[in-house]
Amino acid sequence: MLLEALGSALLGFALAWAAVHRLPDRLPVRARVLATGTLGAVFGALVTHGALGPGHFLATLVGAVAVAAVLLSLLIRPASRRLRRSAAA
Repeated sequence: MLLEALGSALLGFALAWAAVHRLPDRLPVRARVLATGTLGAVFGALVTHGALGPGHFLATLVGAVAVAAVLLSLLIRPASRRLRRSAAA
């Protein structure tokens, strides 16, 4: 379980780091995103390991990355769009 937790934390951190560099203007503070990705992946590994039991290392990592991706997607803000007003307004 320790190896699964460490692997999932590293994968969650890598996913969050990629999100920060890919969408810097649509995410909150970098530290919050990195923490959310890492802790979300560890939580996902815990839930997946509890559901599947021991012996499913790759499936646990997939579940961890899935939960981290879902939590990171909740942090994304909509793209800011400037409202263009017509001359009549």
